Amino acid sequence: MARSAPPSSPRARRVGEQIRRDLAELIRGELRDPRLTLVSLTGVEVSRDLAYARIYVTLLGDPAERSARVAELNRAAPLLRRELGRRMHIRTVPKLEFRYDDVVEYGARLSALIDAAVATDASRRPDDPESADTEDPG
Repeated sequence: MARSAPPSSPRARRVGEQIRRDLAELIRGELRDPRLTLVSLTGVEVSRDLAYARIYVTLLGDPAERSARVAELNRAAPLLRRELGRRMHIRTVPKLEFRYDDVVEYGARLSALIDAAVATDASRRPDDPESADTEDPG
């Protein structure tokens, strides 16, 4: 999986949530790149000292295209950081780093594996499972 949540302070969590909300608006409004309109911000991890923020994103497309979009977001990070500074009332706006979050893909793969295991198990049973529940044991 892409991430594990580090221990953070309540303030860092609040700042991270505010960054997520504001960045979603800024990406749509300021960047005006149609390829980035389907970017979804799935999480923000802010360091305890509020100096760094790692933003996890998901988006549609093949892996090469996704990498290019994440690289575009990282190139736009200074502009986005400056705009965040205008919106947020904190002393230091964290340095932004965008990363692709594969948690959605991981969940879909896990779900497909579970479905396949259930289907395989059902095909190996010779009798209908519903009829086994209604049979009289004695």
